[in-house]
Amino acid sequence: MKTSKLMTQWPLLVPLLSGAFLYAFLTISMQGYVAAIAFVIMMLAVIASVHHAEVIAHRLGEPYGTLVLALAVTVIETAMILSIMFAEGGKNAALPRDTIYSAVMIICNGVVGLSLLIGGLHHKEQLFRIEGTGSGFAALVTLSVLVLVMPLYTTSSPEGTYTNSQLLFVALSSLALWLVFVFIQTIRHRDYFLPSTNVEDESVHAAPPTAAQAWISFVLMSIALLCVVGFAKLLSPTIKSLVASYNAPEATVGIVIALIVLLPETWAALRAASADRLQTSMNLAIGSALASIGLTIPLVVLFSVLFGFDLMLGIDAKDVVLLGLTFLVGSITLGSGRTNVMQGAIHLVLFVAFLFLTLVP
Repeated sequence: MKTSKLMTQWPLLVPLLSGAFLYAFLTISMQGYVAAIAFVIMMLAVIASVHHAEVIAHRLGEPYGTLVLALAVTVIETAMILSIMFAEGGKNAALPRDTIYSAVMIICNGVVGLSLLIGGLHHKEQLFRIEGTGSGFAALVTLSVLVLVMPLYTTSSPEGTYTNSQLLFVALSSLALWLVFVFIQTIRHRDYFLPSTNVEDESVHAAPPTAAQAWISFVLMSIALLCVVGFAKLLSPTIKSLVASYNAPEATVGIVIALIVLLPETWAALRAASADRLQTSMNLAIGSALASIGLTIPLVVLFSVLFGFDLMLGIDAKDVVLLGLTFLVGSITLGSGRTNVMQGAIHLVLFVAFLFLTLVP
């Protein structure tokens, strides 16, 4: 791929057209063919956002490109959570918990599992730097337990909740650990997160895009991501009615929305794994999961304390077992720096179990 082809017409038009359709659909009921059209446009916005993230990554180099995409999606996801909480007057105390738990399970089992499976099918074995991935995974385990499990065992407040002082401690700990991870990823130990030079993606060998192209891609990527979240919110009533028609648990709605919001990162991770750049896939997965906790929790805690919203953070016993099993398996499958199809299959079984046990608790 030549440098001039990095900025083709369709990635320029899709975010703008998606924004126009999103504005037009604001007053239209999301039913039938309208919902189908909205879903197709949303998928095109996902593909465009990944394209622009790759342009930025090509300009900045790894791991900055993957960090930009993970940050953009997480910030928009957090804004979505806060907007829903304000719209409902803080009544949905479990929304941040459900969103974070779903994101962790989707990323650690769904995204990682598919990446390892596709990479294994294409290249038999793939390598990644355990120094970077391992440190990020350890931080993710620590934050997940502090945020989702520890509230079940504290005695200063009702089960599953924290006091305001405990919330502030967890928020500061989450933000501090995420900032340390970003510091080692981008400055101190950047080499731990660099992909192998043995890649098949020919865009790697092209000259990087200009600064102007990178800035244009950043703006268009942001627009595309906003459109993805916007369409997800518009489609959520349709999803709720569909879930209700099948008598599925209400938590299914949160999972579907989380799956939609995480589509850009998932698509980018799978493309990287297919091109034998598993390190990029791991950077996206672990970095995104860490950002989901390290950025979302501090902001949600701040707003809950300021506006008096209740927060229910503790997950139930079934989810504790699934989360613990995910981290146990992850520490084994990601502990050698060498992966194949088997590791991917194991994580995908856990992902399917997470989905099935949500539908049939």
